[in-house]
Amino acid sequence: MEFVKGIKEKDVLEISDILTGEWFGKEVVLRGFVHTVRDMGEISFVVLRKYEGLVQCVTDSKVKGLEGKALKEGMTLEVKGIAATEDRAPNGFEVRLTDIRVLSEPAKDSTMPLPISKWKLNTSLETKLSLRPIALRNVRERAIFKIQEGLVRGFRDFMFQNHFTEVRTPKIVAGNAEGGANVFKLEYFGKKAFLAQSPQFYKQTMVGIYDRVFEAAPVFRAEKHNTTRHLNEYTSLDFEMGYIDGFEDIMDMEAAMLTYTFEFLKKEYAKELKLLDVKLPAADNIPAVRFDEAKQLVAEKYDRKIKNPYDLEPEEEILIGKYFKEEHDSDFVFVTHYPSKKRPFYAMDDPSDNKFTLSFDLLFKGMEVTTGGQRIHNYEEQVDKMVKRGMDPEEFTNYLMIFKHGMPPHGGLGIGLERLTMKLLDEQNVRETTLFPRDVSRLEP
Repeated sequence: MEFVKGIKEKDVLEISDILTGEWFGKEVVLRGFVHTVRDMGEISFVVLRKYEGLVQCVTDSKVKGLEGKALKEGMTLEVKGIAATEDRAPNGFEVRLTDIRVLSEPAKDSTMPLPISKWKLNTSLETKLSLRPIALRNVRERAIFKIQEGLVRGFRDFMFQNHFTEVRTPKIVAGNAEGGANVFKLEYFGKKAFLAQSPQFYKQTMVGIYDRVFEAAPVFRAEKHNTTRHLNEYTSLDFEMGYIDGFEDIMDMEAAMLTYTFEFLKKEYAKELKLLDVKLPAADNIPAVRFDEAKQLVAEKYDRKIKNPYDLEPEEEILIGKYFKEEHDSDFVFVTHYPSKKRPFYAMDDPSDNKFTLSFDLLFKGMEVTTGGQRIHNYEEQVDKMVKRGMDPEEFTNYLMIFKHGMPPHGGLGIGLERLTMKLLDEQNVRETTLFPRDVSRLEP
């Protein structure tokens, strides 16, 4: 009988092991995908793709293990050779091979449908999405989602450092948190259910338990939009915090989180940032402007008539972003005090003017990436607002339970991860920064 005791040490190395410098001039063993092969006649350059990046290997006809097999893209190999510095190679070193073992091969007569070894995939977005499992093997495509990983890691690290508890909330729900009709309906064992538009009810519930909570998880919107900024499934970075003095505490927390996360990216993802030529913005001095003032400012500066007094149109968001970049050199701007008419029933109204709410959006380079604000925490006030909106409080018994038995002043926000990544990388379509997009026309791959 054998016993499993944990990870066994192997002789196989990673790129980071070799970059320590202690393996140069010594024999190393590596495993990876054949990313590309360049036949130079007497020698060939075989570039292996590993999770950390690319490794250049040099081989000739004397190398053991091939026995007449031609190396091709898509093979996986175990190679053995001598590591040596080489400034022109990826990561500054190469491996001069002495032995090759083929671990697996692609299907016979298969050809790579995309030139994944090229620096940039010069093909349409639709082609990339249809061939997503292959397109993602391109170095630049992979870098996008490593940076997105870094955004989530930075967010989580910051939350933990600031005494937030990570929670997991249901994605199959009985009620609709946002109060709109854009929900995906499900048949749930003979009952009516929905895919969650937001973790809002559960975030607020957990504030009554842990004071501060956060989650990074998918949300679902059944909106028939076909734009460069909308998805029907996206990842939301949510947090909710109790004992706030005002919604400004939420904005302060987000600004601090973004500052921390960008510093984290600079430290941990420098290679990917350089590869994609990303310039990280400053988030430690973000201007804040009232909704009505923002509309007036851009109307006057850019000679644009205000068409909708209750919401921001995409063009207005762009102009507000432009205004604050020109006037304050900021890529970010908080737009506060949105009209109550366009905010959910749980948004707290401004005591000085109940036509507006104590809420905000964060615009990043002219696009909304965050919605947040202070919530109603008083039971009678919440019921009263529901009734005024024609809602039946009896349908929200479980939600209202938390207020009936006491809640602190609280608020929170949700950040669209894919949009945040999109604007950070200056991409033009949110699908570029979504691993496997779900929109009105795409359900696969």
